[in-house]
Amino acid sequence: MKIAILSRNTRLYSTQRLVDVARERGHVVRVLDPLRCYVRIAPGNMSIRYKGKALRGIDAVIPRIGVTSTFYGTAVLRQLEMMGIYTPNSSDAVLRARDKLRCLQILAAKGLDMPVTVFGDNPDDTADVLAMLGDPPHVIKLNEGSQGSGVVLAEKKSASQSVIEAFRGLYANFLVQEFIGEAKGSDLRCFVVGKKVVAAMQRDASPGDFRSNLHRGGTASTATLSAEERRIAVQAAAALGLGVAGVDMLRSRRGPLILEVNASPGLEGIEATTGVDVAGAIIGLLESETENTKSATRRRPQRVD
Repeated sequence: MKIAILSRNTRLYSTQRLVDVARERGHVVRVLDPLRCYVRIAPGNMSIRYKGKALRGIDAVIPRIGVTSTFYGTAVLRQLEMMGIYTPNSSDAVLRARDKLRCLQILAAKGLDMPVTVFGDNPDDTADVLAMLGDPPHVIKLNEGSQGSGVVLAEKKSASQSVIEAFRGLYANFLVQEFIGEAKGSDLRCFVVGKKVVAAMQRDASPGDFRSNLHRGGTASTATLSAEERRIAVQAAAALGLGVAGVDMLRSRRGPLILEVNASPGLEGIEATTGVDVAGAIIGLLESETENTKSATRRRPQRVD
């Protein structure tokens, strides 16, 4: 199998692990910087080139698209999809997950629980928007932030209003959520591949912080999930159309609450913490899905004129 990985940095742990595992299993792998790909769009003649050469013969593509290259990266991924190349995470699925507001709306429509979330644009509505949420503390987060950046805890209503005004002054899109105090600065990262959770870890915030992200100094340990937590994680990934996802959730008095779903979850923390070969599970998914596609093609009746 010939695999392409869309990544801007070949030295990243996640990218290198996928390359190493795929090659160990006998596949040909190429890392493509999505910003160096360019496309030709025409009826019956969709093509893509990379650094002056046509890309041909690719069987599967793994998107590792960062926040800063979302628009261009998903456009390149979409072109590859339209050329019939398999991907576990489609361009539309990546976009659904990358937009936190859209993600939560989709999950809520599927009946999956989450911290109560409010969203509003006009400054005249701020007081009523916060009233819809309830008493502080409130968590205010940028709609497209990552790794804990752009997330603020406001312990008083006046603080919530000040942070909201500051974000509006930057013309930033943001959401406001209820603070789940009983989680005590911990969350769960559930790594979904295909239709099952292959690994899970609990992340705990560093002293004085409420964000449990490992990039923010949090610590991690292997988590034992309940059957309900596993079911919710798989349902969340499926609701967004993701074959590979990092589903983050909190343990609360009313049950598991989804925080967000990551379409490009990092492998380093989850593999180091759990010892699970997550990269191998991802390559295994590509192997099974591409083989299923080939088998279906072989079984298709031949047209007789």
